[in-house]
Amino acid sequence: MRIDLHMHTLMSDGELLPIELARRAFVKGHEAIAFTDHASLSNLERVINEGRKDAELASEWGLKVLAGVELTHVPASRLSYVAERARQLGAEIIVVHGETIVEPVEPGTNYVSACDPNIDILAHPGLIDERTAQAAADNGVHLEITSKMAHCRTNGHVALMARKVGARLIVNTDTHSPNDLMDENMALKVALGAGLSTISAKQALERNPLELIKRLGR
Repeated sequence: MRIDLHMHTLMSDGELLPIELARRAFVKGHEAIAFTDHASLSNLERVINEGRKDAELASEWGLKVLAGVELTHVPASRLSYVAERARQLGAEIIVVHGETIVEPVEPGTNYVSACDPNIDILAHPGLIDERTAQAAADNGVHLEITSKMAHCRTNGHVALMARKVGARLIVNTDTHSPNDLMDENMALKVALGAGLSTISAKQALERNPLELIKRLGR
């Protein structure tokens, strides 16, 4: 089983049409994915509506696809408003572009996201502090272990903070190109490389994303 809930298409800075990404993921053994293109108020409606169209097509193969967004570089003070708006427009999953160490994300983005039950995944949260990880645990916000180059440099720290407070982890690719897709074996290696035990790695790969999808009504 392979589930990946953070992926990009031509609707933002990815290389593939949504349906092509879905097909490649299906052939690689995925059972569920999410289209989470970069979004803010300027393109929320378009990204959600267009993603939903190809998500419906992909269901013909038995692939579950969630049409969502990755809120990116939204001012921290407006993040909760934009997340609520995304949900109103029909976003099935909401990811926030966290404070990765390699991009100029506004400080405070991690904490605001961790405190907002509308947020499902805080992606590549960089040098997340314990208070923020605790807020994520309290509000059901999943912290991401990523295979994305550069963003993955802090995976070990993210895993450590999550273990300290009991926050839920999830393993995603942040796919932008076909070569970013991972099979189950490689995803397990990424989780183990972050310092997770085999049991914890499998929880991040299987149980946690499955429970999240169920919580979202899919």
